Amino acid sequence: MNIQMNKGKINNIDNINIRDAVESSGLAESNGPAENNGLAGNIRLSENKGLAENTRPAENKNLARNNCLAEDCSLTGNLVQNLVENLNHSSVEIRLESLRELVKLVEAGKIPRPERGNDVNNHIHTIYSFSPYSPAKATWMAYNAGLRTAGIMDHDSISGALEFIEAGKILGIATTIGVECRADFSATPLNGRKINNPDQDSVAYVALHGIPHQKIEDVRGFFYPYARERNKRNYLMVSRLNSLLEPYSIHIDYEKDVVPLSKREEGGSVTERHILFALARALVEKYKRGKSLVDFLKEEMGISIKPRIEQYLLDASNEYYEYDLLGVLKSDLLEKFYADAARECPGIRELIDFSNSIGAISAYAYLGDVTDSVTGDKKAQKFEDDYIELLFEVLKELGFNAVTYMPSRNTITQLKRVKDLCCRHGFFQISGEDINSPRQSFICIAMRDREFENLFDSTWALVGHEIAATEDIRRGMFSRETIGRYPVLNERIRIYKEIGLSSAGLARAGNI
Repeated sequence: MNIQMNKGKINNIDNINIRDAVESSGLAESNGPAENNGLAGNIRLSENKGLAENTRPAENKNLARNNCLAEDCSLTGNLVQNLVENLNHSSVEIRLESLRELVKLVEAGKIPRPERGNDVNNHIHTIYSFSPYSPAKATWMAYNAGLRTAGIMDHDSISGALEFIEAGKILGIATTIGVECRADFSATPLNGRKINNPDQDSVAYVALHGIPHQKIEDVRGFFYPYARERNKRNYLMVSRLNSLLEPYSIHIDYEKDVVPLSKREEGGSVTERHILFALARALVEKYKRGKSLVDFLKEEMGISIKPRIEQYLLDASNEYYEYDLLGVLKSDLLEKFYADAARECPGIRELIDFSNSIGAISAYAYLGDVTDSVTGDKKAQKFEDDYIELLFEVLKELGFNAVTYMPSRNTITQLKRVKDLCCRHGFFQISGEDINSPRQSFICIAMRDREFENLFDSTWALVGHEIAATEDIRRGMFSRETIGRYPVLNERIRIYKEIGLSSAGLARAGNI
């Protein structure tokens, strides 16, 4: 099955009609399930209240009818379970077809519709970097969480984008696509500083948001040579890890234990998390879940485990066990075998130039000083906050379009400072929860604070940008032509927000 993208029909940059933009993008005619806010939020099987009642012999007809309904519920439950499992099938075609069948069950009333509020998330990882979710499964999770929009953001890979776009159309949820990578800042005034990367100085995480769909292959080609270099470094890190593990008779084979956890053969990236997940599995196999493994980590490996995480690891029935163990290993063991990334990191000026050439939105990913990591995979340490004024000056000079941050991960003091600096330097503000573990929620409750209302507007503007730029990159939010016509950022946000909302049928269309 080929996933096709719609070609645009907008012809005049000076008078972009929002409805035309939406219709030409294919989003206006989504075949997703219609809204029904009166039904329950999370996915669950229909209840049969009549089954527990009417059980007297005189009412055999009702009993028989209710028994049939119960049997129907059981069959539906098994079907739903199988379809949801197939959302992570190895075949993209089966994943998307399973999603279509789930939508049919929603439309038939066999599955209650989730309640949908205003929540959004622009930073969801999938199996094409590291995640328990395929692009189809990620959108299904986002849909059932009640998200209005969802954005894919894989490391060094755009390979899940087309599936994610198609899944969004099936479910009727607005989507954006992006890619995250590490970039080399050594040729900037930030050389030698710990920026937003816990593992290496002078290297920082950067996101490219709102990638125009016709530029997906360009992105794939840009990152291909860097992925090859990353695999070389992965071999080195596994070798170093095996040296550490040798006294305990544990050995990790990169090709047999690590690569099968990834989608390398389909253009996915292989990350440090894949290596650590392979190690987590090996440790569980050798020491089993529970106290013996915790004792090994603390007494033999000298790893410090936070009390909350230790309780997770002492629970042998913990369904997220390997993911929780991965977080501990990433926080305290990775540094012992980590090899610096060099040739796999594009220079930051090269990356910004590339982003501009394809009409994407370049965003610096603010981390901020960490006290207690919400994901459990970062130690308390300092990052950008002591030199944040310099950081923003450098970002402005480099030509970044945006700054992305996560309200759940920082203090309100940190976030207000970042927001103020974004406004002062004219940076677009983007947010999203960094989803790569089944324990994480797709909804960021902290974003519901009125302080972050701007992030909902910017998300819909991001959706609108991707629609317009897919039509023609000159119509993107940060193109020379658009900035020339609308130099004020807040005005552009308002215009592209309306395009985004119109794509979801949430606003009346008009003219830019």
